[in-house]
Parts: sequence; C-alpha cells; structure tokens
Amino acid sequence: MPAPANASLTEVELFTDGACSGNPGPGGWAFILKHPASTKELERSGGERETTNNRMELTAVVRGLEALKKPSHVKLMTDSVYVGKGLVEWLPKWKANGWRRREGKLWKEVKNEDLWRCLDELIARHRVTYIRVAGHSGHPENDRCDQLAVAAYQRYLKR
Repeated sequence: MPAPANASLTEVELFTDGACSGNPGPGGWAFILKHPASTKELERSGGERETTNNRMELTAVVRGLEALKKPSHVKLMTDSVYVGKGLVEWLPKWKANGWRRREGKLWKEVKNEDLWRCLDELIARHRVTYIRVAGHSGHPENDRCDQLAVAAYQRYLKR
C-alpha cells in the first residue's frame, strides 16, 4: 500500500468490525483506534437501516482512518477477508482497470465502489499494514468492535 514519504510516522492500531442482521439488512460498524505511545483510545460505531456486511466492514475501516488527524503508520486489524483481499490484491487491479472487475469474460462494476474509492484516498495518506485476526476467537478488541457493531444495528430492529 502507498506510504507517505515521512519516515517518522506516528504508530496507531486500528481494530474494525462490521455486522449485519440479514444480508442485506440492518447493519452496524465499529472501530477502536489506539495510540500505544500515549495509551489514548477512541471508540466509535454507527449503523444503517439497509446495508450489507461487506459495506459495514469497509465503513468501519473508512471511519477509523478518517478519525486520524495526521499521516500515520496504521496497523489495521480486522477479521474481514473481504477488506484484506481488497486492500492487498483487488484494489490495485480495479484502479488499473478503470474501477471495473472481471467476471468471466465480462467487465462488471466494483461492488461498494464508493467506499473503495474513499478507502483508496485514505490509504494514500497513511502507511497501512493489514493484519487479519480471527473473528469471535477471544481477541478483546475484535470482540468489542463486534459488540459495538451489533448494538448499532440492533437500534434499527427495535424501531
């Protein structure tokens, strides 16, 4: 992933998760942003009435990166294979192909293109290292993000 020229970037840890009740259905996203040097933490979450799990996974990462005030070295920890493969494998190909993807012999639109484009702009400002964590495995921050994301979409179920 692109890295800013500044070698002395602040190191932060970004934990993210997305959740959906139905797919599509009400969804939630959450992130925890940690600055290990100062021990400061920021937690945020939100939801949408009608969305997909993949949109919520992406939204969590976008919102987390948007919360950073300056270019940083970000250790992104997520259980989303979709986000990880998108960042590492798919995104460069989509950009090279005019934001299209191949499906057999046909060119198709990139799903969630708006969020991928936003994420592409954000990762250009930071040095992002993707680390996959196993979901629902006792990882404290991943479990907390899951709780926050589920709570965010449950608000829509009660209405």
